[in-house]
Amino acid sequence: MALYTLPDLEYDYGSLEPAMSGDILELHHSKHHAAYVKGANDTLDRLAEARDSGDFSGLVGLEKTMAFNLSGHVLHSIFWNNLSPDGGGRPDGELAAAIDEHLGGFDTFAAQLSAATTGVQGSGWGVLSWEPLAGRLMIEQVYDHHGNVGQGSTPLLVFDAWEHAYYLQYRNVRPDYVQRLWDLVDWRDVTARFDAARSAA
Repeated sequence: MALYTLPDLEYDYGSLEPAMSGDILELHHSKHHAAYVKGANDTLDRLAEARDSGDFSGLVGLEKTMAFNLSGHVLHSIFWNNLSPDGGGRPDGELAAAIDEHLGGFDTFAAQLSAATTGVQGSGWGVLSWEPLAGRLMIEQVYDHHGNVGQGSTPLLVFDAWEHAYYLQYRNVRPDYVQRLWDLVDWRDVTARFDAARSAA
């Protein structure tokens, strides 16, 4: 029984144009994200088989495969909800105040997140996250789908820097793609994640 499913989008594939073409969005969601969902479910089955047989010789590879696919599923699920045809602008309220306090204001924050996203070596993500130990916002680079900071940080806003997210439209000019993502950010969604993360902490 599949535990993970591909989420439906809250908008049509063509709704994010011209910043993100409908063809790219459809391919990204229905093929790439779907592959992470299938990979996670298939790996769960293989882990169950290993438990049933008592043969754990392939466990290290299975655990890495599970982490890769499940993280890909989680990050993409956040990404779709972070975007909106009615996005753009700037946050307000407590999220804006936290950005001012922790990241030097919106312009500085936007510059750092853009640089983190465009500067990922190979494939990965730029991420605005809430780090509960210090109770602050942080910007991370995530390589492939694996985080490189404390396990407890919660992604709030994620920018996909894998080539499949932009190459067909922006070729090798990743900075142009990242700049257009700011026109799509749904700050209501980011704020809701911010509020939930602080409450959980």
